[in-house]
Amino acid sequence: MITYFWLVIGFGLLIGGASLLVDGASRLASRLRVSDLVIGLTIVAFGTSTPELVVNIYAAINGNTEIAIGNILGSNIVNILLILGVSAVISPLIVREETVLKEIPLSFLAAVILGVLANDLFIDHLTYSALTRIDGFVLLSFFLIFIYYVFSLVQNQRRRSTTSQYRLHGLARAVLFIVLGLAGLYIGAQWVVTG
Repeated sequence: MITYFWLVIGFGLLIGGASLLVDGASRLASRLRVSDLVIGLTIVAFGTSTPELVVNIYAAINGNTEIAIGNILGSNIVNILLILGVSAVISPLIVREETVLKEIPLSFLAAVILGVLANDLFIDHLTYSALTRIDGFVLLSFFLIFIYYVFSLVQNQRRRSTTSQYRLHGLARAVLFIVLGLAGLYIGAQWVVTG
């Protein structure tokens, strides 16, 4: 019974921590006059992925590799199939041509690369499959290419920064939200993995 308690509380802290982190980072970015496009492509995207990152780091350190792989694959399946599906049922989602030509193929490429790197059993005829350190560096290299693409996209689509509700709040409050969010993510990840 205590296992379920830690699991539920851990998930609550992860969700709350991610929400506070995204809110605080968005407030801080708006206060520093960073455009809404940059906020959406970087801070919100990174903030909503931070729970997976923290859980996976903690799981990898403790040798729970199945949790790390399952967390990422499950998260992507839920994000694409469930969340996009429910959102499209509620209201049609406008998909830009650039998204169809660039972002969707990049998402597909990420899945293909992971599939290739994680299939040592079939490709190299080893007795097991593993994501090794060199595989991690390959994945991080592709991530850096994606970050370069995002920032080049931001530079090509500069828009005048709009007034945001976050600018009404103080800098101290934004920093407090970030610190509380990170603390919630750290503690929540430990409790989820333990549970």
